[in-house]
Amino acid sequence: MSTATRPARQDSAEKPGVPTVSIVIPMRDGERSIAACLDAILLQDYPGDCVEILVVNGASQDRSRAVVDAYRERCARIRLLENPAGSIPAGLNVGIRAARGDVIARVDARTLLAPDYLRVGVDLLRRTGASNVGGPVRAVTAAYWGRVLALATQSRFGMGGAAVRYGEGESREVDTVYLGMYPRAVLEAVGLYDEELLRDQDDELNYRVRARGGRILLDPALKTRYLNSPSIRRFASQNFLYGYWKVRVCQKHPTMASWRHLVPPAFVASVLSGMLLALTGTLPAASLYGLGAVYALSAVGAAALLGRRGGWQYVPALPVTFTLLHLSWGLGFLAGLVRFLPRWAVRDASPPALQPADSASRSL
Repeated sequence: MSTATRPARQDSAEKPGVPTVSIVIPMRDGERSIAACLDAILLQDYPGDCVEILVVNGASQDRSRAVVDAYRERCARIRLLENPAGSIPAGLNVGIRAARGDVIARVDARTLLAPDYLRVGVDLLRRTGASNVGGPVRAVTAAYWGRVLALATQSRFGMGGAAVRYGEGESREVDTVYLGMYPRAVLEAVGLYDEELLRDQDDELNYRVRARGGRILLDPALKTRYLNSPSIRRFASQNFLYGYWKVRVCQKHPTMASWRHLVPPAFVASVLSGMLLALTGTLPAASLYGLGAVYALSAVGAAALLGRRGGWQYVPALPVTFTLLHLSWGLGFLAGLVRFLPRWAVRDASPPALQPADSASRSL
């Protein structure tokens, strides 16, 4: 598969040779964040006449649509599309099918792009021939618990090897990235997002890209800020769903399974079985206490390391947050094993394809 951006057409008489970019933003009940998201996009230093902005509304129940309509009145480059299914992958596919650019940039409604984001991303695609480029997650919030939750997901103890895509450092190849910018030709070759996967759809798509010889590049020069929620309930629910849908992803692509995916469910299973055995007298209570002590010491140690970087005031809350993260993800994975047990022997249909677009229909 050719992974480099195709030679750009002269879509704009003022900007010959500049690849056009379609920004796709799936949105559902994003009233509190979509205005800031669009403001950041409109401040991009990339040529404005080479950028289109596609906001895909997923059955929002708040004033999200009205906010976007107000921006559309001021900027003709913003289009509002509808996603009746309401899910993120379905919304992304609606936007990508309607996109007319050489490059597709996924952006979340809670994300603020740095002013040079598009320019840096397009330059990386052209220089490296990568199939997808993205930067690390940089969560920002003024709330105490929002900062705690962000730190927990930036820790190797909290997220295992997946935390590498949240870090800084040198540009490097990875399995997946946050958000991402793809040459349209790549999506035409591998297909769109798998709409069955309500979570982990990015990982699955990037797996298909790599399976066809593509390269995924993480570069800290691609800067964003993610407006993460301080809600503990939302945090637990999201991680439960990540664990739940990870089972389905591994069913579709068994080689994506990793030992680190088994650690949280094994931890949950050990706790539950230990409690049951202790209650029945089969296992001495001291053994269960020993398991808890080892985990607690590990969590406190990881919290102390994060405290040096992120602030000592967050250390007391981090061990509890680690426990919540691991329990919710592990429980989700175990629930997924039960729910999707019959699907191991079922051959799955391919994700939807993206039809090549002719140059006339893609002109911005």
